[in-house]
Amino acid sequence: MKSAAQKPNVSMLAITGLVLYAAAAAAQHSWPAARVAAIAVRIVALVLLAWAASRRRSLTGWIFVGMLAGIEFGVDAPHVALSGRVFGDIFLRLIRVIVAPLIFGTLVTGIAGHADAKTVGRLGLKSLVYFETLTTIALVIGLVAINISKAGVGLNMAAHAAVSTAALPQQTAISWQQFLLHVFPENIASAVADNQILQVAVFAIFFGLALSRVSETKRAPMLRLCESLTEVMFAFTNFVMLYAPVGVAAALAFTVAQSGLGVMLNLGKLALTLYIAIVVFALVAMLPALLIARLPLREFLRAVAEPATIAFATSTSEAALPRAIEAMEAYGVPRNIVAFVIPTGYTFNTAGSALYCSIAVIFTAQAAGIHMSLGRQLTVVGVLMLTSKGVAGVARSVLVVILATASIFALPVEPILVILGVDAIMDMGRTVVNVVGNCLASAVVAQWEGEFRTEKAAPEAIAALHS
Repeated sequence: MKSAAQKPNVSMLAITGLVLYAAAAAAQHSWPAARVAAIAVRIVALVLLAWAASRRRSLTGWIFVGMLAGIEFGVDAPHVALSGRVFGDIFLRLIRVIVAPLIFGTLVTGIAGHADAKTVGRLGLKSLVYFETLTTIALVIGLVAINISKAGVGLNMAAHAAVSTAALPQQTAISWQQFLLHVFPENIASAVADNQILQVAVFAIFFGLALSRVSETKRAPMLRLCESLTEVMFAFTNFVMLYAPVGVAAALAFTVAQSGLGVMLNLGKLALTLYIAIVVFALVAMLPALLIARLPLREFLRAVAEPATIAFATSTSEAALPRAIEAMEAYGVPRNIVAFVIPTGYTFNTAGSALYCSIAVIFTAQAAGIHMSLGRQLTVVGVLMLTSKGVAGVARSVLVVILATASIFALPVEPILVILGVDAIMDMGRTVVNVVGNCLASAVVAQWEGEFRTEKAAPEAIAALHS
């Protein structure tokens, strides 16, 4: 009876905290003179939310509290928040140090321990078919959304060609030869040091295939080493995640302090266009894929809640990778499949980034007053199918893709400079789509292979999911 009575109390604490926070924020906006009182009420609301999170013992709840606290800190103490960026950078560094050994260990174990070359080839083909189908749908949805909203119309950025472009990274268009060559590692140590996820994955695939070809006596010690490495990195992840609320709060505080909360009407329309397009994509592409594969919806949403929250708060798919692998294994996807599909998806299944790129490129043309015909816009879609690959791991890196694509179509860079003002807000949404899309891809491919929930998940993955 006691545990049953505690649940409504915890829910009431959380609801009360959210209502108080929203009311105080609205009050300060309407009556600036009430700023001190509004801040005090919001702090009380955050304390209530923190209390609710502690009662539930939920890391997702603590991350949510960290998000609100970061926003509050960035608004009320921007100078201090800017100097506190280091705490967010610490979190991202700790996450990045996990990624390469985790991918190596899981892929090698999955290939050498559970699959032969034929199985790997079949998984790769099915994964690529799924990736390209959903990425194409995302590009088209983005194209339709920005043409309906016309978020860039009226900016008249052609009159502001004198705006400095020093803040933009200088990039040229990426050729398919350069992209293909970049897939294969020249030096595995350099690939690990530079966090080149796909190169590490390719090395691990070849290493796993080679390991599967040697005799059992030679394979067993190395396989045990890779299995141990994987288990240790999962345990390492659990320790790092305890710091996640602090890291998330610091990262968001810096973003809010640097960019502010107010944006121009056109940039607000741009951000709104992206988030509406994300909802449409989820309903017309991701949900049907899940239903066609006959996957349990509620359990999937519960499994991806924490990786999606981390992705939203940090704007980095890389930060959510360890948790995503654990969550999908606990959901019922065999480790050999989740270890292959999710890392591969970080390059080929960037639907969220593709969605944003198609919106941003057409926004750039609209802002410059350049009319693009339907045929030219479809050509943009084709180009983005190549240039949008491999951008999920690094926050804000999608701007490089927009620049590269804009250079192909001779679009000005001034509107892209303006997009920087709201890129942090938009980066959160598109990163969530990348992460959730890769999680869904692993489950769909597992079902396609007839291996969904055919083996019991490792205890540490289940424990991590419920921590």
